[in-house]
Amino acid sequence: MSSQTPLVALSPELQILLKEHNESLLNNIINTNLQTRFVQEYDGLREFRDAIELLKDRSAHEAWECYRDSIPITDYSAYDPFISRFLEEPCKEEDVKDLLSPGLPVYLALSSGTSGKAAKLFPKYHHVFDAASLPFFITLSSGTSGKAAKLFPKDHHSFDAAQIQKSVTPKGCQILPMTYFQAIDVFRNEGKSAKVIITTDTSGLMRLQHGLTIEKDLEMIKMTLPNTTSPIAIGHIRNYRSYLLMHALFALAEEKLTSFCAVFSTLFLDLIMYMEEEWPTLLNSVENGTIPEFEDMNHVREYLEPKLLPNPARAQKLWEIGKSKAAPGWLFRIWPELEQVICIVTGVFATTLPKLQYYLGPEVLINSGGVGASEGSIGVSYSFTDLNLFKVATKEFIEYLDITKDPSPANLVPAWELETGRRYEIFLTTRNGLWRYCLGDIIEVAGFDPDGGFPLLRYVERSNRDLRLSAGVSITETQLIEGILAGEKSLGKVKEFTVVIDERAPLRRFGYFVELHDALTPNAYLALHEVRDELRRINENVDLRLSDRTIGDPTIRILRPGTFSEYRQWRIGITKTAAGQTKVPVFVTDEATKEWLKEKVIHELSYTAEG
Repeated sequence: MSSQTPLVALSPELQILLKEHNESLLNNIINTNLQTRFVQEYDGLREFRDAIELLKDRSAHEAWECYRDSIPITDYSAYDPFISRFLEEPCKEEDVKDLLSPGLPVYLALSSGTSGKAAKLFPKYHHVFDAASLPFFITLSSGTSGKAAKLFPKDHHSFDAAQIQKSVTPKGCQILPMTYFQAIDVFRNEGKSAKVIITTDTSGLMRLQHGLTIEKDLEMIKMTLPNTTSPIAIGHIRNYRSYLLMHALFALAEEKLTSFCAVFSTLFLDLIMYMEEEWPTLLNSVENGTIPEFEDMNHVREYLEPKLLPNPARAQKLWEIGKSKAAPGWLFRIWPELEQVICIVTGVFATTLPKLQYYLGPEVLINSGGVGASEGSIGVSYSFTDLNLFKVATKEFIEYLDITKDPSPANLVPAWELETGRRYEIFLTTRNGLWRYCLGDIIEVAGFDPDGGFPLLRYVERSNRDLRLSAGVSITETQLIEGILAGEKSLGKVKEFTVVIDERAPLRRFGYFVELHDALTPNAYLALHEVRDELRRINENVDLRLSDRTIGDPTIRILRPGTFSEYRQWRIGITKTAAGQTKVPVFVTDEATKEWLKEKVIHELSYTAEG
């Protein structure tokens, strides 16, 4: 672990080291995937194929130069004709083997589709599993029965792969799904078939990490992974509320719980909320060793019942602790050995951080996990004190486009040419067969790790994700977040929010739907002025159009408590996605969601106190 101050710029020695490391990664990817169907058949790689064939005994540096000069920028449209072969019936092995990487994929990762576009599929192969691919599993991999503060001093700045690869932390609660959407039969010539599942990347990585193929589901559903509280059967519950309540039940039964791991902070806060609502029921179950009658659980009940043993002593302690939240640290009182919670708390999830910290208290560390996507991993958390700081730690090859420049191969720069303080869009070349793929995420370079020179990044926002109000007036996700955070001075702490185009008046407006942590304050109406002033300050077009009255002032509608938890359950029912994978977008445009939100409004703010 390094406690050194991040570097502003690379020394010549570190620049050479970083360059050699990245060239080696790229050369390995090229050697692995050169003979795949995509590389050999995609017309956009013709120049690369011809050039690389001339370099029979190429060095890593020569491979980089060839790649740099001949690989085009790609997006999903390049891969869709190839990946869609998995959806043909029958799906034949000869059509999908060695498609993007050698062999058959372990699973097809389904992107979340939060942006409103159709979800995408990304084949994931056996080589996907390594420590750098698992930013969300760090907590469960620290390999110590001691406190996290002992293993990771609060002044530490980085995680390393050696620590990540150790055995799991005793008694961690992994709030991660095991469900899948579809099992594809890939038929071989001899009549036998292999199965490739379509699932979320989180579920796929979990299965890959523990060897949980669907052929083993009937056997493994009876088990609990080592040193975790939740039986595998819980991961097969699709009902969002029941899924979280079962995780809560088995966590409550374990006094020596040391960690929680979830993808999003909202997921963890929903678990806490449901736990409060069902507190008596859960404690009775801990005492008697019975599984409650929650919804949509009959298919796993027989596997859960043998796992929960009666524990009157533990139940009595929990009754004594009660639901008292008058002081911070309620969860630490429930679990006195709780070390840390790992979940995403950056971007739109930053609004959840105050409530999360209050529930946990000062003794429990929050780890923001890592940054990545279904397309590939990027990095892991670098600090417990700066939750939006990540170290690039991946076996993918990453290039960066300065956001002030046009998207062309000539403008992409490798890691060793990055500049601190500049913002870039990320492009991935991956072991799973993507080539200069536009990820659509914008980061800011915060410096470099003194140990190895790896770039340190801050996540900023999605690229090309602007909400357009009218001609010449659009606003970024980050600006919408900054706007509502400015309103917290009068509104109170925002739990979650989303934004729509409010068309109820002649002038179109940015309309916030907001769920608060606590009750409205007497001066909540002032938040409208604070939000409006902040949007004007950070977006000159908004300022101009508000001045000439071609757009209206923003609106804020308050939603009833628990609305966004209900939203996740509602969306899971519609999309059939895995429990725990649904997130609230910064803005929504579909009419069904807007109408659904309108039904949950309990109050709308007015620009005057009397309103």
